[in-house]
Amino acid sequence: MNSAYLDLIRIRFLMMLAYRVNYYSGIVIYTINIGAYYFLWEAIYGDQKLLAGFTLAQMTTYVAVSWMARAFYFNNLDREIANEIRDGSVAVQFIRPYNYLFVKLMQGFGEGLFRLLLFMGPGLALVCLIFPVKLPSDPGTWVIYLFMLLFSFLINTQINMLVGLFAFFVENNEGMLRMKRVLVDLFSGVIVPITFFPGWLAVTMKWLPFQAITFIPSSVFTGRVTGAEVWRVFGIQVIWFVALIIPIAWVWRQARTRLFVQGG
Repeated sequence: MNSAYLDLIRIRFLMMLAYRVNYYSGIVIYTINIGAYYFLWEAIYGDQKLLAGFTLAQMTTYVAVSWMARAFYFNNLDREIANEIRDGSVAVQFIRPYNYLFVKLMQGFGEGLFRLLLFMGPGLALVCLIFPVKLPSDPGTWVIYLFMLLFSFLINTQINMLVGLFAFFVENNEGMLRMKRVLVDLFSGVIVPITFFPGWLAVTMKWLPFQAITFIPSSVFTGRVTGAEVWRVFGIQVIWFVALIIPIAWVWRQARTRLFVQGG
């Protein structure tokens, strides 16, 4: 990998480090959020031991790891790209000797790496001290989960890029940005696991990339998916990563011919 791209990761990491106090407060906010979901699910379960294939212990772990994983894969690249398109600064990127979208990917990864080390890690440790979260004892599960978490970041970033690039075609895609965030949180399984969705909707979700962001990795982490099935669901992530490259490349090619700058 070109050292210039590695420098982009380092620079974005250092930029995030300058505002680390915000993320320390974010850990507290996420912990409160997880606590609210924990008590909600505890009330929903009542005396029932199993709901939609989840035990209460699995649900507690699922909620904790899903929200903390969100801290890693979440980024605002869609908004960054849209803003650069609207103010015209993206035009400068066309003449520079690097790939604009790959630059954005590296910047997002630098931010994600910061969140992983200083947000997700400490946050998960704090949550484990407060709530009955059961972490996997098998080192192999941790290794495969980390690989799947990387693909969660990649797929979420690809979706962000697609939405951001639509700013080439509309004067203001703010509504699209907000709708995308809601759809990703809901349909990826962060708010409610996909198995709780109505039958027709759960089937539909299996044909969309959102499940590959949260539901699939968290299902492996909680032990709901084991053995050879782990490699099958990991394959789903890989397939979506490869598949999303096609629309991104097509939209980027079409977008470059219709740059429209607002303002003057």
